[in-house]
Amino acid sequence: MRTSKKVGVLIVDDSASVRQVLKEILESDPEIEVMGVASDPYIAVERIKHEIPDVITLDIEMPRMDGLTFLDKIMSQHPIPVVICSTLAGAGSDSCLAALEKGAVEIITKPKLGAREFFEESRVRICDVVKAAAGARLTKNPTRRLEVAPKLTADAVLPKGPTNALIQTTEKVVVVGASTGGTEALRELLEAMPLDAPGIVIVQHMPEKFTAQFAERLDKRCRITVKEAEDHESVIRGQALIAPGNRHLLLKRSGARYFVEIKDGPLVSRHRPSVDVLFRSAARYGGRNVVGVIMTGMGDDGAKGMLEMKQAGAYNIAQDEASCVVFGMPAEAVKLGAVDRTLPLGAISSEVVRLCH
Repeated sequence: MRTSKKVGVLIVDDSASVRQVLKEILESDPEIEVMGVASDPYIAVERIKHEIPDVITLDIEMPRMDGLTFLDKIMSQHPIPVVICSTLAGAGSDSCLAALEKGAVEIITKPKLGAREFFEESRVRICDVVKAAAGARLTKNPTRRLEVAPKLTADAVLPKGPTNALIQTTEKVVVVGASTGGTEALRELLEAMPLDAPGIVIVQHMPEKFTAQFAERLDKRCRITVKEAEDHESVIRGQALIAPGNRHLLLKRSGARYFVEIKDGPLVSRHRPSVDVLFRSAARYGGRNVVGVIMTGMGDDGAKGMLEMKQAGAYNIAQDEASCVVFGMPAEAVKLGAVDRTLPLGAISSEVVRLCH
């Protein structure tokens, strides 16, 4: 039996090379311990009988039993935080998004060996996701909270400056930030929005090539239109724009028209897209016309940006601890005094609509 306080991880993947690379990446973090590897779910089950991991990283496509079937069994018999680790993209990413609906905590893409910078960013993302998963609220048991290392601020993409927002305009705009657990939280938030909902701009931490399918799935379930944001696309009523994976998303204004800008750049608050980048741009170009929402997720991405929005006159809402999968980002925003009201997930949409009308 493990006595270590490190996050114990079981890697389940049919590729020996992937198992080795993931093991090296995870063990580079002093807070993580790889307690075992398995080439398929049957071997994983035998390992779990002897020792229960804090987190499982799970491939979708495997011999003998696919990852979705294994995930169903885990969640019905003995819930353990599961991070989907897959190369699937395009049409295949639907399987990964289905895994989130079945109870998986997060998606990561398999690391690619190549440029050192890309590999390092992949390492940061994978380790952070695994540690966030270890603190995920799968039951009513208390969650484990882990701190993250220092990181870049929004200055790396948008230097801090005076607000450039209109004092009055005909439209309100809503900006939303979410991470671990956010895919299901966003589904609940957006499904409750009426057809004439205010324009919504969203950063959800998610790998590239998955956000388009995520938006499409939401669009089919919501009354409003939901789509992956395109550069210089207008922010309009009845539509939600989701940041493309691996790109920063900013809110901008031209006259009374709001639009979005998509930018490359370094990881900010350890993420790309970063909630802090979106929120800083909203503070500068939206000011008091903005309603901000910060939702479930590990770390503090968005907390400082939300404070800047509040100082510019925005009204800010945080998801409450009881309804969060990981009460990290909202908690940090509350600590900074950036939040006007903390609400359970089910009450946020109606409050946003009330404020915007």
